[in-house]
Amino acid sequence: MRKLQVLGVHHITLTGADRQTTIDFWEGVLGMPFIFDQPNLDDPEQGHLYFDPGDGRLITIFTNDNRKADNRRTPMDVGCVHHLAFEVDRATFAQVPDRLKARGIGNSGVKDRGFMDSIYFKDPCGLLIELACYKFIPPRGSSHAAVLMEAHKIRVAAGDDHIAEVHLADAVERIVERSQESLSENREPKNPY
Repeated sequence: MRKLQVLGVHHITLTGADRQTTIDFWEGVLGMPFIFDQPNLDDPEQGHLYFDPGDGRLITIFTNDNRKADNRRTPMDVGCVHHLAFEVDRATFAQVPDRLKARGIGNSGVKDRGFMDSIYFKDPCGLLIELACYKFIPPRGSSHAAVLMEAHKIRVAAGDDHIAEVHLADAVERIVERSQESLSENREPKNPY
C-alpha cells in the first residue's frame, strides 16, 4: 500500500450566496483578486467564481443570485469547516480591527496564539474567517512549518504548554546553524563586552 502524496492545497470551494455579495467580500474586503468565473460545471444554475488569496492558489465560490447571505454561524458539526485562516503581514494586521470596525464587522479582537496573532470574524454567509500574522520570519530556504516543527521539539523538551516566542527564536537559530556554514569552529553564544 502506498500514500497518495499531496503537494499543497490546490483550491478550496465554498458555497456562497449571490454573485455580488461574494465579489464584494472576497475582493472588496479581503483584497483577493477576482480572476475568473464560469458556470458550475456540475450545476449550470450556479456560478463558479475564482479568487487568488495571494499565493497563486485558488479560493472558489459557488454562487446563485437566488440565494441571500445569512451570517448566522455555519455549522460546527463533525466534518464541517470550523474556519478559514489567511495570512496578512504585520502592518496590515495592525490595521485589521479599525478596518473591520469601519465596515461595522464585529470581530474577536487580537488573539495571541504564541507563534502568531489572530483576529476572527464572520463572512456574510456565517463562515468564520481568521486573519493571522506569524511572529517570526523563517530563515531563507526554510518554511514556517519547519520553524514550527523545530519550535515544537524545543517546547516539548522544555516541558512548556504551548509554543512561545522564545521557542520560535531558538528554532530559527537552530535552523540557521544547520543550514548555513561558518568559518568559526565554535558558534556558541558569546559576550564580547
